[in-house]
Amino acid sequence: MSTFMQLTINGAGSGAVFALLALGFVIIYRASGAVNFAHGSLVLVAGYITVRAQESMGITVAAILGVLGAGVLAVIIERVLVARTRGGDPIALVLLTIGVDVVIVEEVARRLGSSAPFVRVPWANEVIHVGQITVLKGQIVALCFGLVIIAVLFALFRFTGWGLAMRAQAEHREAAALMGVRNTQVTAAAWLIAGVLAGIAVLFLATPDFAGGGVSRATHSLVLVAFPAAIIGGLDSTNGAVIGGFIVGLTGAYSQQYVSFEFARVAVYLVMLAVLVVRPSGLFGTKEVQRV
Repeated sequence: MSTFMQLTINGAGSGAVFALLALGFVIIYRASGAVNFAHGSLVLVAGYITVRAQESMGITVAAILGVLGAGVLAVIIERVLVARTRGGDPIALVLLTIGVDVVIVEEVARRLGSSAPFVRVPWANEVIHVGQITVLKGQIVALCFGLVIIAVLFALFRFTGWGLAMRAQAEHREAAALMGVRNTQVTAAAWLIAGVLAGIAVLFLATPDFAGGGVSRATHSLVLVAFPAAIIGGLDSTNGAVIGGFIVGLTGAYSQQYVSFEFARVAVYLVMLAVLVVRPSGLFGTKEVQRV
């Protein structure tokens, strides 16, 4: 039982980070109608800024700069590239974000060379003992911090004018514009928030407690695991993104312990396929009704 509790806590900590990343996918999809496959590059840029700045400025200032850098880059991508293709083929927009991702990842990898530096957060490499249960402090911090960020985001969605505007735009873009919603501002804000979430996530992804990969291509690969979380929950559902994130985190933790590390790499995708077979729109996604 103690092993199961350890796995559950550690898996929930990872799940909270995946939930933040999945929310980034969902927010952009609801605002732009496009899947942003450049999300991983935002994480990598935030990590790169953080590890370069932490040497001279300390981790707190470096983390703030990294988060802001990811947010600003996300807005630049939306304003300079995505906004110019609005109303075009969704497939072309997806390919655009993939191209942006490749360019940014390759540039960051070139600058890093063979190094994979860690983000030196104060909670790294520490464990907490509660009776017979031993858990990573980083996973506890990730769980608590992630839940707070998620709560703040849901409050923004529900109680602010921007949240109402985004929900209206997600329902019907043209009708929202006729009602006075400024689509460009709502969309830019959505990309900014998604970038900030990516910057926050890397503070946990690029630590020894999470995967041990540091800021590298491995960190970028981890972000792709958050995409199944968004699909599982429903690509247009913020509630589903959170649930999907925790499903992904727990699935990885349990399968790695009870099956094998190799199986854990594909277990998440097997869960995604099972969900799509039963419910193609995801657990909480909106079902499309076509009239003939």
